[in-house]
Amino acid sequence: MSLRLGDTVPNFTQASSEGEINFYDWAGDSWVVLFSHPKDYTPVCTTELGAVARLKSEFDKRGVKTIALSVDDVDSHMGWIKDIEETQKVTLNYPILADGDRKVSDIYDMIHPNSLNNLTIRTVFVIDPQKKLRLSITYPASTGRNFNEILRVIDSLQLTDKYSVATPVDWKDGDDCVIVPSITDPKELAEKFPKGYTPVKPYLRMTPQPNK
Repeated sequence: MSLRLGDTVPNFTQASSEGEINFYDWAGDSWVVLFSHPKDYTPVCTTELGAVARLKSEFDKRGVKTIALSVDDVDSHMGWIKDIEETQKVTLNYPILADGDRKVSDIYDMIHPNSLNNLTIRTVFVIDPQKKLRLSITYPASTGRNFNEILRVIDSLQLTDKYSVATPVDWKDGDDCVIVPSITDPKELAEKFPKGYTPVKPYLRMTPQPNK
């Protein structure tokens, strides 16, 4: 069964390029980005793994851990890591799960036989500290992911978890936000949004980002 937003993601224990990992223990109280790859030594994946390594400081300041997955074994991963570091000019600073038995791929529904037979598709899961699935995006094998977009969504999730706002189209950190429609009491509006707001329509009210 596929995972849906708000579901508690399943725990697992699996080998990785950094030793055996129990997912819940490894994640701890952090947010997690778990992203899968069709296989080792593939060109698009090589660029993606390098990009995530370069973005480590951005993930760190948001309290996010990253972990990749491929169905190849640890020995293959270790050889591939050398290629990634050489070609992408980075040090790989997060683990790659070695899901040779497809255990993780199966419980996270990462294998879509009509797309890639027995290989994991290019999926991203954003998981919060309560182990709830907050975002899932599935890309075709031919298309590299945009990890700046993943960071943007994490910014939105972390902001909207804390404040009574949502983020509009193309929002980025620092832009105005939307007040959630459930807040209508003028006193509550004044308390929660001391910077004020602009009523475009009764259901569309824009306010400066609360934590800026």
